[in-house]
Amino acid sequence: MANSANPRIVVGVDGSPASQQALRWAVDYARLVGGTVHAVAAWEYPAFYGFAGASVPSPEFNPEELAGRILSQAVTEIAGARPEVPVVESVVPGNAAQALLEASGAAALLVVGSRGRGGFAGALLGSVSRHVTEHATCPVVVVRHGVAGGTAGDAG
Repeated sequence: MANSANPRIVVGVDGSPASQQALRWAVDYARLVGGTVHAVAAWEYPAFYGFAGASVPSPEFNPEELAGRILSQAVTEIAGARPEVPVVESVVPGNAAQALLEASGAAALLVVGSRGRGGFAGALLGSVSRHVTEHATCPVVVVRHGVAGGTAGDAG
């Protein structure tokens, strides 16, 4: 069960403009309700990794490190080097939707961008945002990139 005295707001971050707007929304909301932001970045090896005949990523390619850098940069850019609200960063291996569902198990709220890095330009929801809205055990906010407003203070 979520702690209403210090609600935990989980937000998915993949570096896309929509996820940055979702992070901004989550930080603003946490500020309003006295909560903590748990920013999650998931990573997987590319689909072709390990198949015979497929080009193998260079030894310098480290998806976990890349996801961590993207997450830290987004948090610093959106929340600042010394955020007004607590922000916990987690870089987890695996599918983004599953990682967010697991992280949000006892959360008060899950926040995602409408479309991440792999989205089709005209799609309203991406595969991750669609999956978490269908399977999350807590309320989900889907933040659309480029829509007027876009902060928790404007919601209402």
